Amino acid sequence: MIDHVGFSVADFARSRAFYLQALAPLGYAPVMDVTKEQSGGYEGTGFGPPGRPNFWIGTGETRSGPTHVAFAAPSRAAVDAFHRAALAAGGRDNGAPGLRPHYHAHYYGAFVFDPDGHNIEAVCHAPQA
Repeated sequence: MIDHVGFSVADFARSRAFYLQALAPLGYAPVMDVTKEQSGGYEGTGFGPPGRPNFWIGTGETRSGPTHVAFAAPSRAAVDAFHRAALAAGGRDNGAPGLRPHYHAHYYGAFVFDPDGHNIEAVCHAPQA
């Protein structure tokens, strides 16, 4: 349904480094960079699987409140790896990896706050292998 989503961050270089590390265990990497010269002032990076910049961060006026973004993980191990990588990249824990049966029986997720306080999640919906 949604082709891509993005938001502005307070410190683009810091947030880019955070997402580069945090999203790697999920198989997401920078797909496209837009420079200030190309856009007339905006600088941003689109992350996703190869050829699909689905998630964007960039410069600009930041929102007054946090955003929640959930990334699909191919396995529970990838959720675990995301959580470790995000914390190592400077994220703050907002929910260790585990089942969230109040969503559904196989909902396995982990939550971290990014450098701007956005609630970033990785979730796997598959039953344990």
